[in-house]
Amino acid sequence: MNNRLFISLIASNIALACIPNFAFAENNSVQLETIVVTATRTPQTLEKTIAPIIVIDRETIERSQAIDTADLLRFHAGIDIGRNGGPGQVTSVFIRGADSNHTLVLVDGVRINPGTIGGAAIQNIHPDLIERIEIVKGPHSVLFGSNAIGGVINIITRRAKENSARTSARIAYGRFNTRQGSAGFHKNKNDLRFGIDFNIIDSDGFPTRTESDIDANHNNRSLNAYVGGIINDFDIELSHWEADGTTEFLSFSLTPQSQDQKNSATTVKVNYAANSYFSSTLKFSQVNDNIEQNNSNDFVETDNFIFDWQNDINISDNQLLSAGLVLSREDNESLSSGIAFDENTNTNDIYIQDQIDLGKHQFILGTRYIDHSDFDGELIWSVEYGLQITPNTQFNASAGKAFRAPDATDRFGFGGNPNLDPERSRNIEIGVQHKINQKHSVYATAFRNEIKNLINFFDPDGFLGPIDGVNINIDQATIEGLELGYKAQQGNWDYSIEAILQDPRSDDTGRVLARRAKRSLTTQINYNIGKVRLSGDLLLTSRRNDSDFSSDENAGYLLVNLGGGYQVTPSLTINAKIENVLDTEYELANNFNTARRSLFVELRYSPSY
Repeated sequence: MNNRLFISLIASNIALACIPNFAFAENNSVQLETIVVTATRTPQTLEKTIAPIIVIDRETIERSQAIDTADLLRFHAGIDIGRNGGPGQVTSVFIRGADSNHTLVLVDGVRINPGTIGGAAIQNIHPDLIERIEIVKGPHSVLFGSNAIGGVINIITRRAKENSARTSARIAYGRFNTRQGSAGFHKNKNDLRFGIDFNIIDSDGFPTRTESDIDANHNNRSLNAYVGGIINDFDIELSHWEADGTTEFLSFSLTPQSQDQKNSATTVKVNYAANSYFSSTLKFSQVNDNIEQNNSNDFVETDNFIFDWQNDINISDNQLLSAGLVLSREDNESLSSGIAFDENTNTNDIYIQDQIDLGKHQFILGTRYIDHSDFDGELIWSVEYGLQITPNTQFNASAGKAFRAPDATDRFGFGGNPNLDPERSRNIEIGVQHKINQKHSVYATAFRNEIKNLINFFDPDGFLGPIDGVNINIDQATIEGLELGYKAQQGNWDYSIEAILQDPRSDDTGRVLARRAKRSLTTQINYNIGKVRLSGDLLLTSRRNDSDFSSDENAGYLLVNLGGGYQVTPSLTINAKIENVLDTEYELANNFNTARRSLFVELRYSPSY
């Protein structure tokens, strides 16, 4: 895809977005402010957030009919997805050109990245369990520790609103004999709340490899349950999330194989808020990530116990100080191709953040000290500044450091090196947001992220030589980029455009980093009238290198999805989606298939109370 085509498509999308300004009357309904928590670990309105953030709300999740979290993320520019085939296959997320293990994934604020291989299994998290997703772009290690170099994805599960009850059920069917069913019940009344959501998906799938015609079946069961209540000044909640299932795949020799996987997190959360000036939150979490091969004895497993204690102090009406302690006790076990390890990793982190609001000026200052069992302590910092230039225009700037600790496989797996240093980054960015009016807004953000000590495998005399290869901190990368966006809501329409121009490049080889597009454009448009809803999603991306070591490329592609729904009764809705309307043939990983044109339909039942 050349630059002229990319720029012309941006221009045509912006022109299309302006049409509703003239074609439809203004909708004067009251807009509720969106509250987010991930950017600062404290509630704040989306408009006041300095850090670039994307919110995928429940309405968008239901409209998408996505079968996993990756399907929800891919229609946002600057988020590249790599997938080794169809449903349930290994999936990677690259934010702003950083590595996939530079993306930190949380479920209800709890880290789920495994300590064995770095990347979280987002392909196993079903959207029926999710209330919303908050994606904060840029480094946030000060607040969340290791891995948060490219960004943070916080998956927030469903809860009942105060003084309400909710029942839901859903059945769905689509191509590849994909069958889904879910049910849920939630209630929140008289200081007691509880709820449960359950989903099951079973799909025959399609051949994962382009050289094979053997389908790869995937089945997965997901559960989220919680119970909580308020006793005097304490809010106490016990919650449990898990996903487990079986996925078939092909080995490099195209031999059919399968694996069982299970991911879970159990959390006890206690919040104390005696007054409006001070609150304290304790979280005790047990997180498990487990993969077992059914055709061999190979497996990987992470068990992580996390103690997270956060204290928020309102020093004044315009200053909020947060300080916290995070302790992690992680056990990592693996057996892979005859190489085994069983290693513990302990971290003790302390962080402090100060939010200062002086009217037109906002400051957020933060620092974190990490005491890691396998390398010397690490001190990182971040500074954010926001300036309200006019009532409708805000300027933002930030700078800071982030890091990724080497995982257990880096240290003890194939080529393992227990003396590795953490990967370190330094990021600076500036941006501007402007509200054209109450229904239309634009933004632009420029960033530069320098990453050092990247871990790579080095074999001085080749694979067959007498000297064994080893993982070392050898590489560096610089990522520069510009993000642009436009959002509009007018009458029965709402519309958004996002685009990124970036150069994620290795300083050592000069090559563009693998599986990251230099240019991408996404468009989402929705039209609602009466009982009918129509929607469309577009993703246009440039070609990508498939590997850091070969000349193979994945071609650029255009992907279009169309959907619609009809509200049969106030409680019953029928929805349909045509995925890949243009029947585009494309690859997210070299020699791995993706879905061609597919039809999915669903019935969704959600009575009102």
